[in-house]
Amino acid sequence: VGRVAAAGAVLVALVVLGAPPAAGMELSGVFQRRIKVKCHFINVTNRVRLVQRHSYNRQQHTHFDSDVGLYVWDSPDGEKQAWYWNSQPENLEYRWALVDTLCQYNYEIVTLFLVESRREHGTERVL
Repeated sequence: VGRVAAAGAVLVALVVLGAPPAAGMELSGVFQRRIKVKCHFINVTNRVRLVQRHSYNRQQHTHFDSDVGLYVWDSPDGEKQAWYWNSQPENLEYRWALVDTLCQYNYEIVTLFLVESRREHGTERVL
């Protein structure tokens, strides 16, 4: 309870002092690095594809595609980075292993919670 009260007090202090809200505000002078990983399941689990995208200041500069097996640059700024990452065999092996350790593993766990059988009008439907 003490932490919640303290967090509330800090929030009130920021609002009173005129701190601008984060939502909907344009960021200026702040550099952002973003890595986004997606697993694509084609024909359920017959084929799995991992795509890892690297962005800097909202511009995608490189991505790793498990179907290609290498980093690909999407902008001139990402060319050196892609060459560097592709020159490291242990880095590429780690990315290839993510298809099994991240995508397949999490798919099996998530389906335990998402897949359920229902009886609707005498037919069974899998969601």
